[in-house]
Amino acid sequence: MPASHRTGRIRIGMSLLAILVALLGAACSSSKPTATSTKPATITNPKAAPPSGSWPYPNADLDNTRQAPSSVISAANVSQLQQAWTFRITSKPDGGVGALAMSPVVVNGVVYIQDMQANVYALDLASGKLRWEYQVNTAELGGPGPDGVAVADGRVYGTSAHTAFALSAATGKPVWVDRSLLTSGQGAFSIQPQEVAGRVYLASSLGTGPGGGILLALDAASGKVIWKFNTMLGSDAAVRQVGAGGAWEPPLVGSDGSVTFGIGNPYESPATAIAHPARLLYADSEVNLDAATGKLRWYYQAEPNDFQDHDLQTSPIATTINGTSAIIAAGKMGYVYALNAQTGALLWKTPVGVHNGHDNDGVLALEHKLHLTAPVTIEPGALGGVLSNPAVSGNTVYVSTVDEPITYTKLTQILGGAAPSTPTGNIEALNLATGAVEWDTKLPQMALGATTVSNDLVFSTLYDGELIALNRATGAIVYRHQLPTSTNAPLVIAGNTVIVPAGGPLTGGLLGGASGGGKAQVVAYTVR
Repeated sequence: MPASHRTGRIRIGMSLLAILVALLGAACSSSKPTATSTKPATITNPKAAPPSGSWPYPNADLDNTRQAPSSVISAANVSQLQQAWTFRITSKPDGGVGALAMSPVVVNGVVYIQDMQANVYALDLASGKLRWEYQVNTAELGGPGPDGVAVADGRVYGTSAHTAFALSAATGKPVWVDRSLLTSGQGAFSIQPQEVAGRVYLASSLGTGPGGGILLALDAASGKVIWKFNTMLGSDAAVRQVGAGGAWEPPLVGSDGSVTFGIGNPYESPATAIAHPARLLYADSEVNLDAATGKLRWYYQAEPNDFQDHDLQTSPIATTINGTSAIIAAGKMGYVYALNAQTGALLWKTPVGVHNGHDNDGVLALEHKLHLTAPVTIEPGALGGVLSNPAVSGNTVYVSTVDEPITYTKLTQILGGAAPSTPTGNIEALNLATGAVEWDTKLPQMALGATTVSNDLVFSTLYDGELIALNRATGAIVYRHQLPTSTNAPLVIAGNTVIVPAGGPLTGGLLGGASGGGKAQVVAYTVR
């Protein structure tokens, strides 16, 4: 749910909880945003080491590995982390998903963030002081986020619900603004952009018209459209779906001249999927396009005829498996996939988190072999599986999952009924070569901070507001720190610094007891 002053897009994601709720059906919230204060505040701690380092892309690097660049933080010094500064945003959270759900970007000593009303802030990395802010028209309330920006060539690229823009990275002044990219039925922007080689890659989500959502490439200097690609093939999307396709998380821009997006679900009911089964391309798919032209090179559909809200929405990760270029994908169906990067052929797939026997329902419906009666409980549900972006480092994939079922009280429901109030989760390590589970650590809460690798540690955050670090070899939790409020956004690690967007939902939100509603803040922790 992106927005100029809208709610953001992940990664279910998604991040993130924004994605979660978007996926839950709050994706098209009609609530009105509250204007953001023009006087956000920074609190500094002179006793802490000044923050340093860089995190130049939404997922650290162009391979989306989420390996912290040049980090000095390890098991030897993680206990010494101190709060260096706090930047507080006074905007009110929208739609029960909070005020922050994006990944910060750190470039040339500046931290760039975007809140869930699409306002952009540039903070001094060393002090947390506000350098500039770009306020967006609050009338453009849109989707569920996570939002966020890309930074390249002296410009900051972002979106609101139906607008894309480029700002001067030095001043925040608009370079170009385009409000004409999406037409009726093409949904809203929710994605954090990716900019590579003069092209800005975007996607809409929740498209309800023919063709579903769209993927786009824009000229970075002018904002002009280079190409568009529809995420649903014609007919069924308009007739049968509430909202279809689109992408939530930044794509993978490959060194082979391709760009790969993870695509969302078709938003159909069990009754429709059983009575009128169809594969519904390209829902729940990895879609690999020519980066210059937008022409389809290959696709891999993880779950055809999906009625369980099982997006394949996380950012694809580039890696190498046994000498073969490969892509790691994951999504809310609770599977991690390894694909051949040149052909899309499946190398392996591994279930993660809890499954209760409904993984093949879509295929069985295609074969007219599925017989369901309501009520029926399905796990992973609409909030389950892999919601935030995984990490790859060495010979291991690190992934967090949400263990939460959902019950359909009627087969005509889309996204099922009310979800349990206290979902739990896991962080798992998978062998990159085989997909075998190396360790599995149970968690009392959803870990929505996106797994992030720093030397011998893997970091994430828990939804109720806790920063955690696990031993990469064993999965043992070796560090815990209580954050000032709940969080559902990816953290970043740059040099000696961990930056956490802590701006979760209002008290009484999705979990019913999250604290700190309305106290959105970005917090920097450092070691000496």
